[in-house]
Amino acid sequence: MRIGLIADTHMPGSLSELWPEAMTALQGVDCILHAGDLHTLEIVDELSALAPTYVSRGNGDQGIIDDRLDDTWLLNLGGVQIGLIHHFPSPQRKSPEVIGRHIDKHFDTRPDVVIFGHTHFEGLYHVNDTLCINPGSPTLPRNQSLRRGTIGYLDIEVGHVAASIHQITESGLVPHDTIEPMRIAGVFGR
Repeated sequence: MRIGLIADTHMPGSLSELWPEAMTALQGVDCILHAGDLHTLEIVDELSALAPTYVSRGNGDQGIIDDRLDDTWLLNLGGVQIGLIHHFPSPQRKSPEVIGRHIDKHFDTRPDVVIFGHTHFEGLYHVNDTLCINPGSPTLPRNQSLRRGTIGYLDIEVGHVAASIHQITESGLVPHDTIEPMRIAGVFGR
């Protein structure tokens, strides 16, 4: 199973349509997880035409009502518990204890993987028994000016999960950061 990961599209404020290279890269995924701050439903409609799409409501999405949006999601995809949330403390700046308390506050069950956004800073992190992924922003990377940013993938095979982040370029995607396949039971201990 391949899951497309995207966050902080800020559309139509940043762009009227997502970069075509990003749309091409998301074709063929089994589902898409958007970690919020989309601003209007048009991008959700576009992504939903490619695959089932779930969106965590971001601070820029208040008042948007749609079955594909919720504050948080806890999804079992390919046997992996995945939490989807917009605002999440940065694992680079906060302790594992702070991260754990935030996870416990927002999810009834501790997920194996948490997908988050808000910061526009892409990253893959192990925090205790949880893999935390911020795919970054495809349109406003690192909170800078409008340019091609990043998207991610979560690849799930029986008992294994791998994560990757890719830079969007005019000619397609370039690998940016990867966590190699790891055994779920062995790494996450559940």
